[in-house]
Formats: sequence, C-alpha cells, structure tokens
Amino acid sequence: MKCLLLIFFMIFLPRFSGKSLNRDSNYPKTFEDIKKEIAGYSNIAKAIIDLAVHGKAQNRSYERLAVFADTIGPRLSGSKNLDAAIKYMFSALQEDRLENVHLEPVQVPHWERGEEFAMMLEPRNHSIAILGLGSSVATPPEGIMAEVIVVASFDELHRRAQEAKGKIVVYNQPFITYGETVRYRSQGAVEAAKVGAVASLIRSIASFSIHSPHTGWQNYQSGVPQIPTACISVEDAEMMSRMSLRDTKIVMYLKMSAKTYPDSNSFNTVAEIVGSKYPEQIVLVSGHLDSWDVGQGAMDDGGGAFISWEALSLVKDLGLRPKRTLRLVLWTGEEQGGIGAEQYSQLHKENISNFDIVMESDEGTFKPMGLAFTGTDEARSIVKEIMTLLLPINITDIYDTADGTDIDYWMRDGVPGASLRDDISKYFWFHHSHGDTMTVQDPNQMNLCAAVWTVVSYVIADMEEMLPR
Repeated sequence: MKCLLLIFFMIFLPRFSGKSLNRDSNYPKTFEDIKKEIAGYSNIAKAIIDLAVHGKAQNRSYERLAVFADTIGPRLSGSKNLDAAIKYMFSALQEDRLENVHLEPVQVPHWERGEEFAMMLEPRNHSIAILGLGSSVATPPEGIMAEVIVVASFDELHRRAQEAKGKIVVYNQPFITYGETVRYRSQGAVEAAKVGAVASLIRSIASFSIHSPHTGWQNYQSGVPQIPTACISVEDAEMMSRMSLRDTKIVMYLKMSAKTYPDSNSFNTVAEIVGSKYPEQIVLVSGHLDSWDVGQGAMDDGGGAFISWEALSLVKDLGLRPKRTLRLVLWTGEEQGGIGAEQYSQLHKENISNFDIVMESDEGTFKPMGLAFTGTDEARSIVKEIMTLLLPINITDIYDTADGTDIDYWMRDGVPGASLRDDISKYFWFHHSHGDTMTVQDPNQMNLCAAVWTVVSYVIADMEEMLPR
C-alpha cells in the first residue's frame, strides 16, 4: 500500500506544481473558496472605509494635495518645478514612515513655451487666447502674419489643400470624445504642414469652455515641415468659423518663442509597504507627478497621485502588512506619452511575472463609480467579488478596460490592470488648462476615491493567490 501511495504522488503531484492548493486538500481552490476568502476581509474593508471617510484620515489626501499644489504649482517635464515636486514628495514619503522610499532615474523631454501672442487683425482687432502645444517650434522672431483658413476636419483640409497654402489653418472640429477628438491636437500641425500651411491653431479639446485654451502634447512627423502650433479657445474657433462661412476675410498675427532643449534628468518616485510573505510580488498603485505648465496640476494628476499615496498611508495607519509588497510609483513624463513609465517597465521587465496587478488613477478624483479592469475572465470575477466589500459606500461596479498611459506597457504584456472610474462629466472642462487648480477638487470625493483604491489594492496584495493571467 505504501508503495502504491508513493507511486501516486510521484505521478500526480507534479501536475499541481506551481498551482495554488486548498488548505484542506490537494486540489486547486474553487471560486467558492476564493469568495469565502474575500468575504473574510469584510471587517478590514470597513476599517479602511471608516478611517478614510469618517475617521482621523478624513480629508487628508485633499489637504496634502492642497499644500503640495499651492507650494509647488505646475510641474512640466524638465522644469525646476518638477524637480522641486520630486524632492518634496521624496521627503514627504520618508516623513510618512513608508519603506524603501527612493528615486529611479529617467530621461524626460524638456520643452518651454516662452512668449506667446496672437491677434486677429481683420475683420477687426481681437486678442486670441492661445496655449502653445508641447514640442511646438517657434515662429520666426518677427512672428507670422497670414490669412486664416477654417476647417472642421482633416477631410475638409485635404479637399481645400490649394486654399491652405501659405495660410494659418484653424481647426474648428467638434468635440465628440477625448479619445476621438484629440487626434486634431496631436496631428493637426503635420496635416496642415502637408498642404503648405505656415501655422496651425486647434480648437481646444474640451467639452466646455469659458474662453480658456487647453494645451497638450503634439507630434511632428519625419519628412514633414515643422510649423508652429497652438490651441485656441472654443469660442474663438467658433467665431472664426462663423466668419469664414460668411466669406469674411480673416487675417491673424502669431508670435511664439517656444524652445526644445536636450532631454533632462528626472525620476520616478517610489515607496513601499513590504510584503510579509511574498515580498517579491508586487501590487502597484500609481499616478503621475508631472503636469502641464498651466494651472496647478491638481486634477491632472495630483488627485490620482495623492490617493495612491493615501492607500499606503491608510494601510500603515491600521497596522496592516499585506502578504505582497504594496508599491507606490509616482510617474514622471506622463504628459509626453508615459516616458517615465516606459523606462520603468523596461528596467523591471525581467520581474514582470511578479507583478500581480498595476493600478493607475489618472482621470480625476471626482465621485467614484467603481473600477475599470483589464485581465482574464477569471481575474475579473475575483476583482468583481472584491468590489462587493465596498458596499458600505455603494461603490461596487466594475467596468471593461482599464485606462492609463503609464500602465499600458504592463497590460500589453498580460499583467492585470485597473483604473479608477469616477464621474468625469466635468473633467475636460479643466483638463490641461489654467482651470486645473485645487478649486476643482472636493475633499469628500477624494476620501471615497482613497477608500476604493485602498480596499482593492490591499485585498489583492493580501490574498493567498495572485490574480490569474
């Protein structure tokens, strides 16, 4: 009999090598087992919620962000303000007694807008509010004076290519969604240059405007002349469109002194609560520390960065230590396309199998609605079950497809990803504009966002098994 048992284990035990086993048997955990395990976190979830929403940590993430945003201000890549922000956060995370606080070096673009001025000269004098787009070249020192052609789409521009030569192209494209409309900002200068335009002005990618231009990054294309490009307000774009439809001649003067410098040294900022059982395995929470050079970067992405910090603070304050390492990363260079995150992912790629989930909050910290998730159906079912722990604050929904420039690199390689889903109905009112200030932020909403972020990240970090992938 002993020989038969030995033969059985020699044949069948390797089949379960590396697989999770139920505590009570040699079979993989069923989903019912996992549900029971998650239900066991009910009291911890309530303690996190109580501390974040009602307890001593109430409004803490908001107050921390207010001090930071008011003290540092906007934080464009390559700027002294971003350097100051990174030093500030490095000290703040150490003072919060988090573990392994350190900086990981990266190279980021360094562009400065300099002086900007635009004036409509015909049919009347009218000052045009502009914000140069990231990486734009300057005008000649004397500026550019040219007639304007207004188009509503790239198709219209190409149909009227002969008219556009030597003119300033003004795009008055309708706002559909950010993802669809933003191509006019990123590609507008290239398409205008292809038809011989001398500059391009893009209607701000905004769902609402009070005469406020919204900036952002744009991309030139090899082999296509580089022309100056900026965003203008929705109101000015629509006004010039109406004039154009009446066959009114529009003449504009434009002067921009933007400069692009060699890439600058910068850092991703990292802090941890080291795991008690599987310290090499990582649950990553994140937001980006850089911002545009207007407003305060409070919404984009101060809120996301600070609720990610708050997640570690809440876990520490409750005396909790999850089985896996809970890692905070404050990215740099996100506004230029996730430069800091890309370099981080390359540096840590050899350990990709140890990343349980990557989480990013970068669409505001307004009233939370739930969690967006990318991963296998099995992993989604587990995360959906974790969301039931948030029933006390009635935020239990899970949505398709996590969104985040900085975590895309990981999700493409199969790592589960999550992003905070909140009410973004007003997000693009302020996005990349002078309006992105602390006035946009609401402490009660940030408390709720922090609670969601902390419960999800802690439970995933503490469960016995990693999420399936």
